[in-house]
Amino acid sequence: MARRSGEHAVVLGAGIGGLLAARVLTDFYDRVTLVERDPLDGDGPRRGVPQGFHAHALLPRGLQAIEELFPGLSAEMAAGGAVPYEMIADIRMIMGGHEFARTPTGARGVSATRPFLEDHVRRRARALDRLTVADRTQVTGVVTGPGRVAGVRVAGAGGERELAADLVVDAMGRGGRTLAWLDEMGFDRPEEETVRVEVAYSTWYLRIPGQALNGDRMIIIGTHPGHLKGAALCAVEGDRWLVTLCGSAGVRPPDDPEGFFSWLDEAAPADVARAVRQGEPLGGIGTVRVPTSVRRRYERLDRFPEGLLVVGDAVCNFNPIYGQGMTIGALGALALRDCLRDGTDDLARRHFAAAAAVLDPAWRMSTGADLALREAGERRTPGSRLLDGYLRRMQRVAGRDPEVAVAFSRVSGLYDPPSALMRPAVLWKVLRG
Repeated sequence: MARRSGEHAVVLGAGIGGLLAARVLTDFYDRVTLVERDPLDGDGPRRGVPQGFHAHALLPRGLQAIEELFPGLSAEMAAGGAVPYEMIADIRMIMGGHEFARTPTGARGVSATRPFLEDHVRRRARALDRLTVADRTQVTGVVTGPGRVAGVRVAGAGGERELAADLVVDAMGRGGRTLAWLDEMGFDRPEEETVRVEVAYSTWYLRIPGQALNGDRMIIIGTHPGHLKGAALCAVEGDRWLVTLCGSAGVRPPDDPEGFFSWLDEAAPADVARAVRQGEPLGGIGTVRVPTSVRRRYERLDRFPEGLLVVGDAVCNFNPIYGQGMTIGALGALALRDCLRDGTDDLARRHFAAAAAVLDPAWRMSTGADLALREAGERRTPGSRLLDGYLRRMQRVAGRDPEVAVAFSRVSGLYDPPSALMRPAVLWKVLRG
């Protein structure tokens, strides 16, 4: 039985990070209230998830973490139409211009749209006895006591009200309120690390004949220095394919059909571009732009209000092109669970330290790749240049060596730490070329 931490916890934001945090808190608090500005009864992308229309990756490690919190969820999603896949074996992966060798890995995930995934996690969360969901509800302020947060003020259909809480969790992403609340309470803001990424997406949903893509369930074409046009094709629920074009470092994909096809002709193998041209469009082309990646270093603060935590994108919003965000959110929820098992004393410091340990490998990988794409020499050390050269060589070797392909994929999929890329057996194969 979980250790009791308090009577009432409030989670602000019903994205993946907020839903999973709320699930964890139901093990430790008598009541949990989940507050969300958007309506949660629709079946399309929410306003609070601006890239919800586009390709998302719940990596197998992320699905594994969510299964710990909601056992059987992956089977439920597959029964509802999500497409199961095995990492590398079912994915045509082209990184650094090289198509990776295919081999079984045992790492399994599901491919689905972001609204489908959120809906299934939300349904499981709503079924929890201790959880109340308040959607169409805006956060209007914070309730404070001496050195602590004691609740929040919210406004919804019934007017404005106050929610007293032992713990408030900010899971509102880029629109989180914690920075302003720290100012109001006389606490320092955390240091921020910002990397300019200038990523743009264009996405089209199509119905593509099953064998037109040779049985692949996902096709990933990564950008790399000198080639800033990429794409992701994912088989998703409803017998559809989600096709997302991605441009890096200021390169913007088109939003018209002919421009869309022309981009694929340049970025993708000929058979992939041909299959998309043969597809049946299911609506129009949607676009989104993401200018920066931002990480807030809460773990470096000397003082932080009691009764308040920050999770998910409100701590770190990644360049979405690498598909790490939802998996990091799931791993962060497990870290929060482990912290609460040790009680609430000094909770914020322990939580932010645990979250930083989860974030560090993914942040290093994504920002290193972003700087390489921008060729930002003024911000790259000799060590980062050496690592970039090693990774490019590794991607080339992964085109013919399954062991190297698996090693790269396990690290990028957040199963293994980056140090695994330097294991002697892998290092020898890469250096030998």
